[in-house]
Amino acid sequence: MAEWTFLTRHAHVLLAVAEDNDATLERIADVVGISTRSAVTILNDLESAGYLERHKRGRRNHYVLHPDRSCAGLDNLPGISDSKQTGLRRSGFRG
Repeated sequence: MAEWTFLTRHAHVLLAVAEDNDATLERIADVVGISTRSAVTILNDLESAGYLERHKRGRRNHYVLHPDRSCAGLDNLPGISDSKQTGLRRSGFRG
């Protein structure tokens, strides 16, 4: 049976970059367990959505994360807006 997780591949890539913001594309793909092509696609998605920026350093990339962006949009998820109405809050969530 294949391993599964609650996190998406996008989340795993974001975590891999958070652990090493100078990681090579091959390293990110290896850590996440995806192809380099998939890693490129996901990094492009994350950059387009504003979760990270890529800066060239010589022949390599350096990634800058935007942690303020990581919680954006959580208010629209089921259960999060409900918890506000009942007064329940989770640490780390703004609302």
